[in-house]
Amino acid sequence: MNILKVASMTAILSLAAESNAQESAPIGRADMKLESDRMTPEVLWAMGRIGGTAISPKGDLIAYTVAYYSVDQNRSHTVIYLMNADGSNQRLLTSGEKSETEPTFLAGGERIAFMTGGQLWSMNLQGEDRRQLTNFPDGISGYKFSPDERQVVVVRDVPATTSIQPKEPDLPLASGMVIDDLNYKHWDRYVTTIPHIFLASFDGETVSTEAKDILEGEPYECPMLPSGGVEQLCWSPDSKHIAYTCRKKVGVAYAISTDSDIYLYDVETGETTNLCKPADYVEPEADSTVSLKDQPKNQSPTDINAGYDRDPQFSPDGKLLAWTSMERDGYESDRNRLCILNMETGEKRYVTESLEADVEEFAWAPDNNTLYFTCVWHGRIMVYSTNLKGEVATVTDGDYDYASVSVMPEGNQLLVKRHSISAPDDIYSITLPKKKGKETTVTQLTHENDHLLSQLSFGEVKERWVKTTDGKEELCWVIYPSHFDPSRSYPTLLFCEGGPQSPVSQFWSYRWNFQIMAANDYLIIAPNRRGLPGFGKEWIEEISGDYSGQCMKDYLSAIDDICQEPYVDTDHLGCVGASFGGYSVYWLAGNHEGRFKAFIAHDGIYNTQQQYVETEEMWFTNWDLGGSPDRFSDNKAYVESPHLYVDKWDTPILCIHSEKDYRILHSQGQSAFTAARMHGIPAELLLYPDENHWVLKPQNGVLWQRTFFRWLDRWLK
Repeated sequence: MNILKVASMTAILSLAAESNAQESAPIGRADMKLESDRMTPEVLWAMGRIGGTAISPKGDLIAYTVAYYSVDQNRSHTVIYLMNADGSNQRLLTSGEKSETEPTFLAGGERIAFMTGGQLWSMNLQGEDRRQLTNFPDGISGYKFSPDERQVVVVRDVPATTSIQPKEPDLPLASGMVIDDLNYKHWDRYVTTIPHIFLASFDGETVSTEAKDILEGEPYECPMLPSGGVEQLCWSPDSKHIAYTCRKKVGVAYAISTDSDIYLYDVETGETTNLCKPADYVEPEADSTVSLKDQPKNQSPTDINAGYDRDPQFSPDGKLLAWTSMERDGYESDRNRLCILNMETGEKRYVTESLEADVEEFAWAPDNNTLYFTCVWHGRIMVYSTNLKGEVATVTDGDYDYASVSVMPEGNQLLVKRHSISAPDDIYSITLPKKKGKETTVTQLTHENDHLLSQLSFGEVKERWVKTTDGKEELCWVIYPSHFDPSRSYPTLLFCEGGPQSPVSQFWSYRWNFQIMAANDYLIIAPNRRGLPGFGKEWIEEISGDYSGQCMKDYLSAIDDICQEPYVDTDHLGCVGASFGGYSVYWLAGNHEGRFKAFIAHDGIYNTQQQYVETEEMWFTNWDLGGSPDRFSDNKAYVESPHLYVDKWDTPILCIHSEKDYRILHSQGQSAFTAARMHGIPAELLLYPDENHWVLKPQNGVLWQRTFFRWLDRWLK
């Protein structure tokens, strides 16, 4: 599920920025003189959010996007900046009424291609001489040029009828849908269309509208929903092949499986080859009502790449293809390894086996032997390197999260984004030592929000290791109030992470922002409880099938440990969280033994039995809850569901949910609110008819923060 991973937020915010853009005055950087040094919701939404980056062929220029938000206009606007590789001479290239996104250098670095209004355009390096390159009536949602720039892959939507039947021709205004299979809904939409990748020629001026659907006649999505982009496909350096990610399943088979593969499309012949499975592979039958964990497919004696395989990248010489790979089908939080395929011999190897951690993003170095990647370990997402022998080395350190790693043409410099609990994303360069013994240097290139950050006082962030009830050590982040006085006592919040397998790293969030909590004079403890990555296989896998077990004890160990400090007001403790964190709040509401005086649950699971038949990705409930409740009614996940403890609820609770959340339906939040009120518990329900599992609209975001702190202040101050 991993629905709170910060790494996925950039892509989602970018999509929101594009969809919210309207034909009105552009929104730009907000130069605000703050009345206070304390963070507010309005200041959070005034911050520019750095998105994608592109490096020129010579490595002398960097294009990047920034999304700006207007609370008054309740929308966003994304623009493109250009700067020198050392961060100097930053200049705004676009100022149109619509968002401009996804910059790519063309023509040897003399022009920049970009998306706006659902079409592909180009401009010169001064942001002038704008030319429209595509003219597809239904628009496109992504693109990737071939290295020789004679062809381009574009992403377009095609009708999907495998789960929802076509409309009656003579009833065009009928809103009803006839549904005959699963995967009819996903994330926040009904699946009436799916993305396909189309191949079109490019003459340097115009992209041909005579585009070939590479998946023509196939009812499969590429890129994969709900949030996949063009990172899921790549061109070979000679422009003769396209490698792409696809899960070629529909209906129930799609809903219970995470088995996506890497396919190779031959541009000249039109032939497609599965690079992950043997040519004679036959999928074994599966019982759709139970976990795939112990079913025949996951017991295969040979490597069949049974789980997620995604995001292929050719080596610069085209002889090798790398991608991220999970071993087991049905388990989306399996360890994400870096797989290397020799295109000539067909040999596969995994070069990150020495790490018990997930590879998140990666990039090839020009030497065809080195790859740089990010992964989380002990609450920090760092940059690592590996060679083809699997010799892994750490590149960065510090209390940060790194993302979006790419390699500059000379090979000894990386381009990354970096953030922390106390700083939003900026772009950095990492200069690698050419000789052993020399230090790696990290240089900040952008200072997007310095004009705001310089006016704010942030709380100190400290690492704290807590002894768990089974004798292990749990890493927690403690965020202190922004004007911390150790002689005072502060209301304290236990933060419950989502996922459930998402790291509590050095993340910066525009909703679950620890520094805005600190600015409101709350102390926060955020534990990396059982089930979170970055602490080894045993630690992360202990949560599956045991939501109410050791991970809940880990939460209570964390809050009990921090309560030993004299500056913690033990009579005013709160517990907050979203998604699995929301489940955690609902469960703890009936099992906290009087510790807490206020709860807030956002998009949480209240009734696990109902969640099994309400959610859309059935592989998740099969693996993590154990299978269908009618077959496994005695499973711990079901007999200890939060809703069965509501008779023990005794603490005020705020329930937040969105009606377009198809991952965890809004009925869960509404049911919890109703149960609380019927049992005489003070409760509020913040319900969004137009949001999904996230809160993306500015005014909704401000309302979320205001409601959040009004509730906490009411019961904890």
